[in-house]
This record gives sequence, structure tokens and C-alpha cells, in this order.
Amino acid sequence: MSKQEPKAESGKDPELRSSEVTEGVDQAPSRAMFRAMGYDDADLSSPMVGIANPAADITPCNVHLDDVADAAYEGVDDGDGMPIEFGTITISDAVSMGTEGMKASLISREMIADSVELVSFGERMDGLVTIGGCDKNMPGMMMASIRTDLPSVFLYGGSIMPGEHDGREITIQNVFEGVGAVAQGEMEEDELDEMERHACPGAGSCGGMFTANTMASVSEALGLAPLGSAAAPAEHEERYEIAERAGEIAVDAIENDRRPSDILSKKSFENAIALQVATGGSTNAVLHILAMAAEAGIDLDITEFDEISRRTPKIANLQPGGERVMNDLFEIGGVPVVLRRLLEADLIHGDAMTVTGRTIAEELAHLEEEGRIPDDDEIEADYLYTVDDPYQEEGAIKILTGNLAPDGGVLKVTGDDKFHHEGPARVFENEEDAMAYVQEGHIESGDVIVIRNEGPSGGPGMREMLGVTAAVVGAGHEDDVALLTDGRFSGATRGPMIGHVAPEAADGGPIALLEEGDTVTVDIPERELSVDCSEEELDARREAWEPRDPAYTSGVLGKYARDFGSAAKGAVTNPGLVDND
Repeated sequence: MSKQEPKAESGKDPELRSSEVTEGVDQAPSRAMFRAMGYDDADLSSPMVGIANPAADITPCNVHLDDVADAAYEGVDDGDGMPIEFGTITISDAVSMGTEGMKASLISREMIADSVELVSFGERMDGLVTIGGCDKNMPGMMMASIRTDLPSVFLYGGSIMPGEHDGREITIQNVFEGVGAVAQGEMEEDELDEMERHACPGAGSCGGMFTANTMASVSEALGLAPLGSAAAPAEHEERYEIAERAGEIAVDAIENDRRPSDILSKKSFENAIALQVATGGSTNAVLHILAMAAEAGIDLDITEFDEISRRTPKIANLQPGGERVMNDLFEIGGVPVVLRRLLEADLIHGDAMTVTGRTIAEELAHLEEEGRIPDDDEIEADYLYTVDDPYQEEGAIKILTGNLAPDGGVLKVTGDDKFHHEGPARVFENEEDAMAYVQEGHIESGDVIVIRNEGPSGGPGMREMLGVTAAVVGAGHEDDVALLTDGRFSGATRGPMIGHVAPEAADGGPIALLEEGDTVTVDIPERELSVDCSEEELDARREAWEPRDPAYTSGVLGKYARDFGSAAKGAVTNPGLVDND
């Protein structure tokens, strides 16, 4: 473009899809539109690369993404591509948490995927650089790449640096838990105010191994992002070097016709799950990995997360279970150092392909040769363990089943992996009532808090409920109170919290049949989530059960309430992908 030195003239490859809008006499009007934006003949003869940018001033996760997109733009342009930037939406989970607005979050994943698909389809683009900042950006962008099957590179915007309070590092997780501590009289409001003012010192996604950093890490394991691209902080100069390189790789992928369908395989998804469970990644990744596998047409069952977790130890102890954040991992080489340890233990598939055209094993060797990751024996980190001497013998993600969750419930172990709990159900029909119960001091040791009607279609939107879980922990009940829901949790949630319980209450699942005081069992070693009721009693309750009227019957929430499928299958909205019954 005119911002750059003119490119050498060359004839456009007629196989490029963008030739439909740039070539021939009939397309003079479309070329005129491009020229109005400063594109020249050299641009119009080059591969057209869309740069999908969800920049917004509503969250620090995305506030800097225009700068990241600019760097990707330069990379595309330097690689002799025609960069075209366009925008899409984002929802700030941390801002909407605990409100009705949180119902928009999972819906935004679908809308991001839909909008990127539509723009790239409508404008006949040849490839994509998809950028993600906040939690649902990542799966939404990768789902769009998979769906369009255009040569694509995923680019993460990077995480925020930790804040500091009272001589220690803190993140947004500490602020959420501080709310519970204040409610219990364990913290003064003035201290919470100080934490609030210092927890988030700049741009970037929440710093622990929460949902954003989990999905950014997963993008490397899947092969949709270059290895070593996830860990650099948002405001580090390396973040912009990564962005420029992503633009160059996108052009190379187009020239070599390297598409998501050439990269993704069952092995890719098994690698992603192994990385998730080894690093203590967010439960949300279960939902999103299932959705991406569905988009890719790859058969993946929720039980496979548990199978992989049983054989893959947890070797990274980061927040929310530990104290360290993504920047700490960056300082010792990032996600590749974890992948290398898993590869050497034969826990991931080294022959799975990546976006660079090299396999995982080849890419790791390439990074070592370039000196971009240190030798393993040079790494000294008290939060990164070896496979032979792991932090925990099994991975962090557990899939619980039983008469309360025939299709499964998802738990992330952040504490005692031998946890066994039996207690009375305290049943709430929505998040707000449960939050009031906790904040008013009614919670007691042994309780099992049940929040239902918050599932994908029942909510609708499957709200994350970090407010409630953090309040429980902040009230001092991390180890003696369990919580289960057909909704979701934030990646920052810790404690025995079971989400994604399926079938959900809106579909008449067993969680809809629970009554106050029922004895519920949560057993991590046995992977059990059950209620002490006979099948005859549950059948009788089922006969008497009536579905609730939908909370929304029109607008975007009404539409997605009708479209969402089960969380056990990724909560996808395209019934052609999986059986949503």
C-alpha cells in the first residue's frame, strides 16, 4: 500500500480466491473501492490476507490490539501480501462477571466465528491472521479459521503483567476473592480498594493460566499458532515481533496452500488436551476444544479429556492453583518448554503438523537451534516440574459422571486431588441467589451449592461464575464446600467446583431434579458426581418436572437459547456439526 514502498508488479495467481474481486474488466468497480483506501496495482495482484481484529476499549485484554494488528499488517505487507484489517466484537468477562451481561460471553464466541467467516467469505479473502485478546476471542477466531479452511495464523495479544499489593504480586483473581473476604469480615474495604487499584497495571489478558492464556497455549499445541507465540506479555517488544512474524507466516501458508485441514488431526487435539491438563488450564478449554474439534469434523468425546488427564501429570503450577503467572513461564521459554517435556515423555504426538509447515518435534528442534528456548537442564523454576517428578501424578482436568451428570461434569483440580465430599444440596435457580446466600454468611462447612438453569440454552449463554466461586474461597471454604452447576467457571476459579453438568436443567437433566437437602457426593479419585436418590425417586421427580419458561424469547439471547447444544459436545450452535439432541 501507499504506506510502504511499492511492490514489484506481478501477475496474480488465478487460483487465488481474491482474483474474483480484483481481476478482469467486470471487477473495475471493486478495484475502484480498493484504490479509494490506498491499495495499488501491486497490492491487487497479491494474496489478500484478512486481519481480524477485536480491539476495544472495554477490556485491557483487547485495548492494545490495534498495535498488535498493525505489526501483523506490516508482516503481511513485507511478505508481499495484501493486508486487509477488519473488526469484530468482544465481551469483557471480568467486567460482566456476576451480572446478567455475562450471558453474552459464550454467545460472543459464536458471533466472532460467524463474523470472521462472513467477512472472509464475502470479500473472497485468501487467508487470515486472527487475533485474540479476551477469553472467547481465542476459540471464536480459531473456529473461524477451521470453518473457512483458509490458510490462517492465530495471533494472541498477550497477557497482563501482575500487579503488586502489600509486597506481593496479585492478579484479578485476588480481587474477586477479596470480595468474599470483605463479605465475611476477613478484609477491610480499604484494603480491597487498594487491591483494585493495583491488580491490573496495564494492557493484556488476565495473567494466570486462566482461560485466555490456556487457549493461547492450546493454539500452539493444536498447531494453529507458531510455537513460542503465546507467552510474551502484551506490552513486551517480543509481542510485536511475534505479530509481524504471524503476518509473514500467513502469506507463506497461502503460497504453500497450507490450510487448517492440513494441520489439524486427532493427534493435534490430543496434544492440546495433554498441554491443558499438564499446565492446570481452564475448564473452559474443555468446552472450546470440543467445539473446535466439531468444526474440524474430528470425533472427540468429553471422556477423552479424562483419559488423557489420567496418563498426563500436572507439571506446571501456575495461578489459580499456584502463585506464578504467564510472564514467569515466558521468562523460561514459554509453552515450548512444557511441550518439550511432554514430547520427551511420549505424552504428545511429535509428528502433528503446525502452521509453519514443520511438525511439533521439528519446530521444537528449530527453536532450540535458533536459541529461542533454553536447554532443559538450564531451566530452574520452582513452578515447573519434570514428568518423572511432577507436581501431581495426574493432570488437572477431571470428568465426573454419575446419576447427577450422566453426560459428565468438568472439574479442575487446584488443591487436593484426593478430594471426597458428601453434603447437603443448597439449591439455587440462578447465580444471583447463590451469591446472596454466600455473601450473607449462610454458607456452612459441608454444603454443596447447586446453581442450575445457567447452562448454554437454559441461561442462556452459560455464565461464568467466578464471583460466586471466589466468594466461597474468600469466605474460607475452599476445601470444605463443593459447588456444582450446569453453567461455567472462569479460568481463575479454584476449589472443588464442578461445571458443565450435563444434561443441563433446561433439558430436564438430573440437576433439575435435585431438592434442598439431598445428599450429594463429589469424589475426585472415583470421578463421581451423584445424589443419594434411587432411580425410582428420580423418575418420580422427572414425571413431576416442568420446564421453565425461557428467560428471553427474542433478540440475540432468544436466538442462542434455541440454537445452543449441550456443553458435553462443546455448546456449538450448528446442528450439522454434532447431534445436539
